[in-house]
Amino acid sequence: MIGSVALIVAFFFLALAIAIVAMSFKIVPQQRAGIVERLGKYRTTLDSGPHLIVPFVDRLQYVIDQREQVVSFPPQDVITEDNLTVSIDTVIYFTVNNPVSATYEIVNYIEAIHQLTMTTLRNIIGGMSLEHALTGRDQINRTLGAELDAATTRWGIKVNRVELKSIDPPATIIDAMEKQMRAERDRRAVILTAEGQRQSAILTAEGQKQSQILTAEGEKQAAILTAEGEKQSQILRAQGEGRAIETVFQAIHDGNPDQKLLSYQYLQTLPKIAGGENASTWIIPAELTAALGTLGGVIGTVPVDGGGSKKRIDLDAPIEDVASTVDTSEAVQAALEAARRAEQPGAGNGDDIVPPSILDQGDDDAPPPPPAQA
Repeated sequence: MIGSVALIVAFFFLALAIAIVAMSFKIVPQQRAGIVERLGKYRTTLDSGPHLIVPFVDRLQYVIDQREQVVSFPPQDVITEDNLTVSIDTVIYFTVNNPVSATYEIVNYIEAIHQLTMTTLRNIIGGMSLEHALTGRDQINRTLGAELDAATTRWGIKVNRVELKSIDPPATIIDAMEKQMRAERDRRAVILTAEGQRQSAILTAEGQKQSQILTAEGEKQAAILTAEGEKQSQILRAQGEGRAIETVFQAIHDGNPDQKLLSYQYLQTLPKIAGGENASTWIIPAELTAALGTLGGVIGTVPVDGGGSKKRIDLDAPIEDVASTVDTSEAVQAALEAARRAEQPGAGNGDDIVPPSILDQGDDDAPPPPPAQA
């Protein structure tokens, strides 16, 4: 009987020893902080790892997580400066830096951060228009993060970052904004189209201007070259005609033709006159013989020396250039003057006309020329 009681007492003390050891030995996980209270009052903060405390006197009351925590709050209705209601939900990233302050300075720091976020967000959005709020998320994030960090510092909490997940205006506002954006895009498209057409018209006009300038310049150069060519052509043609007149005139004087030769040349010329395009009718006068005799009498008075050039014409010599046009023109004028005097024997002086008797000395069989008309 006594042995059984002793055994029970031994087991009791063994269980008590185990309980005391268990209450004295505490293990704090990594990145956690343990708050130890002695008789209801803060005593110390335990870091991560094994620790021994006084049983029945000290108590590990709180274990605070010091890792960065993420809290997402449900959407909140906020009124903008232009009296439009928008729904905003936020995400907070924070870290507990002071476990003692987070334990004893605030009852529930998560709820405190939630309420503080709502009030601060309403203050910020209330001073902004809807368009500014939709386009100024970065500004809202920075302002809200700074306000929360300043308010939670005394709680031992560091707000690292604040993000707005979404800003949802009412459906009617979204429809109106879509219509506005559509109209703005249409306006920009019209402006860009008009600008493109203007640039195209300007470039087209510039191209036409340059084309007309180049065309006019080409026509100017072509006209100048054409005029130069015609000038050279007329000069060379005049030189050739002058040389031809000189050659014919000199050949006539060198050959000293008589009346028979002239009559024969006249008869050879008649078929050519009849062969013209406009010579549909040709009448041969009956007194052709008398006319030839008269013609011979008139031609017989052609002076042997008409006052023309006495130089010999070299038919193989090249035609003179433009610089010699003055001499050629003078020769041509002299030849034409002599021809006019020959055609009008009565108009000149008697000294310039060779009497027919001189021409008759060359051919004794030629009939006497008729007397010249006064």
